[in-house]
Amino acid sequence: MFAPWSFLVEWTSVHAIAPLLAWLHLGNLAGDPREIAEAILISLCQVGIIAFIFRPMESIWPAERWEHRKLTRVDLQYTLMMLLGIFPVFSYLVLTPISNYFGGADTGPGDASLLGIVHWVPALASHPVILFVIYYVIYDLVYYWMHRLQHALPWWWALHSMHHSTRQMSCWTNDRGSLVDGFLQSMVLAGVGVVIGVAPTDFAWLVLLGELVQNFSHANVRIRFGPVGDRLLVSPTFHRLHHMVVDPDRPALHNCNFGQVFSLWDSLFGTALHGEPIRPTGVGDPMVDADNEKGLAGLHWAAFRRFWGAVTCKAGWRPGEVAFTEDYRPIPVADIDLHALHEKASP
Repeated sequence: MFAPWSFLVEWTSVHAIAPLLAWLHLGNLAGDPREIAEAILISLCQVGIIAFIFRPMESIWPAERWEHRKLTRVDLQYTLMMLLGIFPVFSYLVLTPISNYFGGADTGPGDASLLGIVHWVPALASHPVILFVIYYVIYDLVYYWMHRLQHALPWWWALHSMHHSTRQMSCWTNDRGSLVDGFLQSMVLAGVGVVIGVAPTDFAWLVLLGELVQNFSHANVRIRFGPVGDRLLVSPTFHRLHHMVVDPDRPALHNCNFGQVFSLWDSLFGTALHGEPIRPTGVGDPMVDADNEKGLAGLHWAAFRRFWGAVTCKAGWRPGEVAFTEDYRPIPVADIDLHALHEKASP
């Protein structure tokens, strides 16, 4: 079953990637052209799954009925830009040279680095499936704690809030996010991958698995995995509660369900929320909600202005939930009348 895939990767590498790298004079910097070809083909597979499986599901089992989907257009554009351009370029022109420097790219199952998992448990070299599962559990746990930091640190929330600002959460929403935020996430996750000895190709598949689950969990579908399944894996209904608009009567309710693939982490660390009804998604902060009126460039500029306003003042480094003033400075949510904001936004 892998023969056609290997042929497609080889053909793309020889006829597209290698000539392009040679034309750009990047042949010695970008790593193996086959790995770049595989990353792009994986991204194409992801786009196909989103478009032809997840998107139709939104029409059949919607969590919310929308009169129009205009707010999802910018997310669609951004997803295509990220998956077919920025992510493969960043992974193999930036992360691969870093991995090569530390010996990661040439690390095989029997030749792991001193910090690699296989170095400490050599028997795993003979069990690649088990090794991949261990890699993914570590990857997902790191993502969970990183995600909590994105909400806890005001300067990081200033960037991450762009992802949460959409009022129409759909299968295209997952990749909506500041490029600076994406860079920070990629460096954290890729750094962990290099440390534990994940080869670039395996890392691409780790990312694909995580991204596909997140594309599904962000989809506008009314799907649960049941009382047991929802406590192990992230379902669309479970993750939708993470994106809900703040409830002024229960202002901390939305600080929940941070898991990427395994909701188990939320159960273990006390951040799981179950049993709540379907709620509108978005943010209560007018400065962040204004993202919905912007295009791709405007979204990134607004997120960067919030980031700069936060990172250059002391309040931006104090952990806690914040909103942003008109001059893009963070202020504690505790100092805001949430009921007044809610009434202003309701019309």
